[in-house]
Amino acid sequence: MRSGSGGGRRSVRAKAPGKVNVSLRVGPPRPDGYHSVASVYLAVSLFEEVRATATEAPGITVSLSPESTLEIDELEIPLDERNLAVRAAALMAEVSERPTGVHLEITKRVPVAGGMGGGSADAAAALLACNALWDGGLSRDELAHLAAELGADVPFALLGGAAVGLGVGDRLSPALATERLDWVLVLADFGLSTPAVFRELDRLRAAEGIKAEEPVDVEAGVLSAVRAGDAHALSHVLLNDLQRAAVSLAPGLRDTLGWGDSHGALASLVSGSGPTVALLAEDAGSAAELAEALAHRGVEALAVHGPVPGARILSDTLL
Repeated sequence: MRSGSGGGRRSVRAKAPGKVNVSLRVGPPRPDGYHSVASVYLAVSLFEEVRATATEAPGITVSLSPESTLEIDELEIPLDERNLAVRAAALMAEVSERPTGVHLEITKRVPVAGGMGGGSADAAAALLACNALWDGGLSRDELAHLAAELGADVPFALLGGAAVGLGVGDRLSPALATERLDWVLVLADFGLSTPAVFRELDRLRAAEGIKAEEPVDVEAGVLSAVRAGDAHALSHVLLNDLQRAAVSLAPGLRDTLGWGDSHGALASLVSGSGPTVALLAEDAGSAAELAEALAHRGVEALAVHGPVPGARILSDTLL
């Protein structure tokens, strides 16, 4: 292996994007406990990074980088086999001919338990980095098959751009979108459990006597707006079935959604299972102004854009 060449340790750094669900239809619970969805994913310019460094000792260790932009002390991120990046490295080791021990250093920028797929981005970056570190030689398609074993959002973090997700979100079709859309992400100082939000949606539907149907496709209007980068058209068709469940669990989100609508956002929605709120802006300048206005109110907000590419290698060096 090259990791031992020249007496140095090889280290590979990769990054992968978080995402916003610009449309999310959710079906009834399935016998396996999951829910079928029809979603349009958009990768946005907020990236997780994973540095995979070969170690002489066997096994997989993980730590959080001091370069993380989140308040690490307040985060509940498992630093063991429960971590999705660790699981990704373990899965990669199973299919690699000559795996070594590896240390994963994760730089967190995507909100934790925020409905933006940060853990999935970690896993995608870890898969790509370990594939390079161990000279696995797996193609993107082969990595995507492994990614699907780790969670519904991991294949999209590998793919990036914009895509339609069906099944549990893992059956992806690229949306071939290249035009820019600008957003402001309003970060919460708490997280929401994705399974808990799905359960709350089931509870609300049952209480109201609503029989959900299996979603089979996404709305054509959403796809055409995303492909055209038409923020005004998209503002009329944004959709998230999980939003009312997230608001039921965290009623304060209603104020955030309303504030965005009254301060220049074209539309607002809860991202995925929340609690991050995504405000759709007319353009980059409008997004910057909206983020600044939120900052003046003491609210943490980030101006981002999408679509952006999926997971990629940033560096491959000998230490």
